Amino acid sequence: MSFQAAVLRSYEGPFTVEEVNLATEPAEGEILVEIAGCGMCRTDLAVRRSAGRSPLPAVLGHEGSGVVVRTGGGSDTAIGVGDHVVLSFDSCGHCRNCRAAAPAYCDSFASLNLFGGRAEKAPRLTDASGAALAPRWFGQSAFAGYALVSARNAVRVDPALPVELLGPLGCGFLTGAGAVLNTFAAGPGDTVVVLGAGAVGLAAVMAATAAGALSVAVDRHPRRLALAEQFGALPLPVGTSAPAERIRRLTGGGAQYALDTTASAPLINEALRALRPTGTIGLVARLHTVLPLEPGTLDRGRRIRHICEGDAVPGLLIPLLTRLWQAGRFPFDRLIRTYPLADVNEAERDCDAGLVVKPVLLPQARSR
Repeated sequence: MSFQAAVLRSYEGPFTVEEVNLATEPAEGEILVEIAGCGMCRTDLAVRRSAGRSPLPAVLGHEGSGVVVRTGGGSDTAIGVGDHVVLSFDSCGHCRNCRAAAPAYCDSFASLNLFGGRAEKAPRLTDASGAALAPRWFGQSAFAGYALVSARNAVRVDPALPVELLGPLGCGFLTGAGAVLNTFAAGPGDTVVVLGAGAVGLAAVMAATAAGALSVAVDRHPRRLALAEQFGALPLPVGTSAPAERIRRLTGGGAQYALDTTASAPLINEALRALRPTGTIGLVARLHTVLPLEPGTLDRGRRIRHICEGDAVPGLLIPLLTRLWQAGRFPFDRLIRTYPLADVNEAERDCDAGLVVKPVLLPQARSR
């Protein structure tokens, strides 16, 4: 079958929207999904800085959602034609961490999601000339009209929900909310500092508020700080003098948890200084340089750890987030601006410029 997709052909060049061909039917354990919407994540754009490790040309996109149109059957395929699904990251399902309900730490996570995907006998996607495109990105390649995915990384959702907006629940919003609800298990009386009020950070703020925890949001964009405040956080602009001391005052003696989405060493050190004894800071942004920790920042039992995909089991957390949204307690839709697939480069520019928190591409929509 043929359909439109946004193809990245070079690490420096723009996306090109072109006709691609899917050369196979769903195999056992796979489903074919008509994509209604796909969020644009910073991880998609980070391919440009992957030093060639992420293969091109490729169809990116890993926050897809849509409707199942075909299945390959098999005992693992509990999802049927017509089901509405949110797509999340890929995992093998049989390594020690997958069996321990920690699929984000799958032994094959990097190879399955970032650097080539599952081994395939023949290319699944080809361009109009018949040239092969890279294997599935994050098990999806959802910047396209259709995506052939493993049923394992699809989560059935209520068909009454606006399926075109749900894709970011599979990664960006899942990561921020999962860090608060799963990793920190924050609840009433807890305090959380969130460094960076982008899609992941604002999802963390919303989750903290939903859990009854107090949050402090740190960012350099006034508009994003205003959003964080609307979602229940105390705003703290980057550049505030003595930020650690200010956070300790705002949180009644220091925060128990901090979440960094910035990879900024100065901010990470300030957050560590603002933690209570035994406090934890979780890092979700990839560090590209050595992280120098200043003397004393890990004293008194403070800890630092990396968090992948919000420590989430998508099949458990995504339904919880949709229920919170329906109850008005996780208003993620306020972060979204939609774009036709043809406007993928405009969406990337707006994302880079901070004009939009979460772009969502609509493959079935016509360009403006």
